[in-house]
Amino acid sequence: MKKFTFLFLFAIAFFGNAQTKSELQKHYEAYYKAMQQQADMDGVVEALTHLNVISPSKERRDTLAYVYSSTSRYMQALNTIGIDKNENDSDLAIQVKAVSLKALNQPKRSLEQFEILYKRKPNPYLAYEVADLKIQTGDSNGANAEITYGLANATDQMKHAFYERQQPYEVPLKAAFLHLKGLVQYNLDKNNIDAAIASIDAALKIDPNFNLASLSKQALESRKEKAEEVAQPTDAPKSKGKK
Repeated sequence: MKKFTFLFLFAIAFFGNAQTKSELQKHYEAYYKAMQQQADMDGVVEALTHLNVISPSKERRDTLAYVYSSTSRYMQALNTIGIDKNENDSDLAIQVKAVSLKALNQPKRSLEQFEILYKRKPNPYLAYEVADLKIQTGDSNGANAEITYGLANATDQMKHAFYERQQPYEVPLKAAFLHLKGLVQYNLDKNNIDAAIASIDAALKIDPNFNLASLSKQALESRKEKAEEVAQPTDAPKSKGKK
């Protein structure tokens, strides 16, 4: 009898707990939708966090990490999803890792993630990210493949944003690739600065207001002038002979 009573009470507690959990899940699902409609990102994070505790899923975790990343909370995004390279990750998870690691100045780790995305679905935007990160990590020769692909496939409508000025700006993606091409040419052959400058001039021809390209051109021209000064022979002083 005691055993039956115990099992009966346990069953009541179990189903009561299940009902409470189900009600909580419905509550936070409704709360999540409301926060989305109101564009309240803190509310979205709160709802997803509770939902992931109540009913954990890879999809919810990935979505939570994406919300953190899209609101510039990159460390929280990576704490949610991790930083390790995993070929089985969803596209969304890899995108979050790639963008967050790049924002936190981890180019090598970011490159690993962008390369997975580029391998899965090649496109000029991903090609630019891969090429740029390869240059940053010292693989200028490896960046050539993505630059060639980008120049061949980027359309006139495609843009890339830059943030080195206080006011962000966009330039045609082709111009951005030509700028990278110039940097690679210089890195691979510092004795042929003219070729690098020519590529950057081509970028500036597409968009004369491309500020980063203008800065790169100025730096290359300055190095060229210094190299020419060093190369010029100086007049040797004439020795005075005896009369």
